[in-house]
Amino acid sequence: MSEAKTALEGLRLDRDEAPGDRPRRRWWLWVVLLAVVAGLAYAVTQRPVAVRTVEARPAQVTEPRILLNASGYVTARRDATVSSKVTGKVVEVLIEEGMKVEAGQVLARLDDTNVKASLALTEAMLAASKAALAETRVRVEEAQRELRRISALVAGKIATEADLDRAEAEVKSLEARLDKFAADTTVADREVGVRRQELEDTVIRAPFAGVVTVKNAQPGEMISPISAGGGFTRTGICTLVDMASLEIEVDVNESFIVRVTPGQVVEAALDAYSEWKIPCKVIAVIPTADRQKSTVKVRIGFDQLDPRILPEMAVRVAFLGSGSAEPGEAGVLIPRAALVSTDGRDTIWVVEQGRATRRTVTKTGAQEEDLIVSAGLKPGDKVVIEGMARLRNGARVTEAKR
Repeated sequence: MSEAKTALEGLRLDRDEAPGDRPRRRWWLWVVLLAVVAGLAYAVTQRPVAVRTVEARPAQVTEPRILLNASGYVTARRDATVSSKVTGKVVEVLIEEGMKVEAGQVLARLDDTNVKASLALTEAMLAASKAALAETRVRVEEAQRELRRISALVAGKIATEADLDRAEAEVKSLEARLDKFAADTTVADREVGVRRQELEDTVIRAPFAGVVTVKNAQPGEMISPISAGGGFTRTGICTLVDMASLEIEVDVNESFIVRVTPGQVVEAALDAYSEWKIPCKVIAVIPTADRQKSTVKVRIGFDQLDPRILPEMAVRVAFLGSGSAEPGEAGVLIPRAALVSTDGRDTIWVVEQGRATRRTVTKTGAQEEDLIVSAGLKPGDKVVIEGMARLRNGARVTEAKR
């Protein structure tokens, strides 16, 4: 400031000097004044800026690494096209698409008129067989009593041996007839059982609990398990899916199948809910390859099922490994206060050899109070967290670490 004061004193006009000397003296005084001001401005701008810095730290990987990506579909391990055991005409359908059914629940009924008539006939035949059996049993008892009387008379020399032979033959004949009627009764009883089973077969029940996804038949249509009627005959009433058996099937290129093992942790994402990460595990690697596609099928099970997961949905999976990345591979950590938005870009100030430098960085995430930067910074770099407002590129700084 003494130099500036001296320069200002030099601007004072001397009333005693000659008029011709004034312009020459004023010119060099202005030069001195400008030099002093420039020197002061340079001194001010070159004064170090006090800032506070921290060192960028490597971000630690807390999640398993992705070893392999694949795509596939959600499939049901247990689904069935429910049909009847016999050919018949559908008279009643009790289900609709989307309906939940329990095991054994009635899904549809077939025309049972002829079966009921056959059942009534066999029941009548059974009743007749039982009546004939009862009659024959009475006759056998009567013939046995007659045989005992004839035997007593023969012993008393009253009846002849011929009478005894006839009585014995009658008993044996009636006993044989009794055995025949007993067998006929058994056959008739079995026939009744067959007809009753045929009647039960006209009622179509759910083989397991699930959800109806397709309704195949309507009342009035013919249905057959072997489609005997050609294209006009249905082969099933509905398609039933056990939602508890849903899993994922993916095809993995055989060159990378070594990266997949049973029990391996998998992260799945449905195309319908791409942001929803679903935890899964490998159930099994099917021990055969597809010759045409050079792939191996892998079954993946859900850790927990969800109503949003539906059969035949497209899904992408990532097979995860247990190893961690190298330090810094996932990025570095910096305090949130270090990030500055400049013209829509994320920037930071870095101190190198006592001077500040602005860098553009790529932010990829956050961990608690820190940000994860994946590009533009490396572990150990000194990042400014206080005093950024007075900085410019190349400015000298004095730093105080946190």
